[in-house]
Amino acid sequence: MLADYHVHSEFSDDSVFPVNDVCALAIERGIDEICFTDHVDFEIRPDWDEYRADPSCAPIIEGQPSINVDYERYFPTIAEARDRFAGELTVKTGMEFGVQSHTIGRFDELFERFAGEWDFTILSIHQVGNQEFWNGTFQQGRTQDEYNMGYYEEMLRVAQRFDHWSVLGHLDLIKRYDQAGPWPDANARDIVAEILEEAIRRGKGIELNTSSIRYGLADLTPSTELLRLYRDLGGRILTIGSDSHKPEHLGAHIPMMRERLKDIGFTEFCTFQDMEPMFHKL
Repeated sequence: MLADYHVHSEFSDDSVFPVNDVCALAIERGIDEICFTDHVDFEIRPDWDEYRADPSCAPIIEGQPSINVDYERYFPTIAEARDRFAGELTVKTGMEFGVQSHTIGRFDELFERFAGEWDFTILSIHQVGNQEFWNGTFQQGRTQDEYNMGYYEEMLRVAQRFDHWSVLGHLDLIKRYDQAGPWPDANARDIVAEILEEAIRRGKGIELNTSSIRYGLADLTPSTELLRLYRDLGGRILTIGSDSHKPEHLGAHIPMMRERLKDIGFTEFCTFQDMEPMFHKL
């Protein structure tokens, strides 16, 4: 079974890939199951009702306003695609929650507002204190130790206090934006172990994100060392996602990553059915 559990569409501000086109391409590429996981990052992006009331509230990135998922259109569009492609492709509904410790309440409200819709949610740490990693705002004025540890400390706070997630997305994402060069995993091993133990205790999992290849990273995301740590701690729930935003990303490198997981010592990956993991042999 070939599944991609991190897929962005036209509903993410950094993608223009229509939902139906994603599904058609997935079928063409022999993918059996996908989950749409479009972006919500409260206090970084406004919701659509906030934007319609005041368009100036949305930051402009690459000439376009940056806005969260249009919820009222998102769920029906995915439901229509699920029906349209039934029999050829399993289509799941999810989101990528860019949670910060001070925005947990808003994510709780969002999850409860659409309580009947969720198959899967990714918990990602994209920013801390409303400071982003991709543009270097969070790293500015901090040492390499400070911003790396600050990232994991926020992840631990959120993982302990927020419950509406299925897997941790791109666990060591901060590496992608670390201009100071490699920072050893050993420096964060203790706090990452705490994060992984919290996920295991809560019945949650982690994601192997295949975008490490297109970003030219030296290792997997999360790294081989952190994947082994998860395995050694008893971690069992693991999804694979391309983090696709464009046609060329969809399903990329997933078969190869399955082989890498076997080499590390994993025997299963999982997909989700109504927030309950379904396990498949690698």
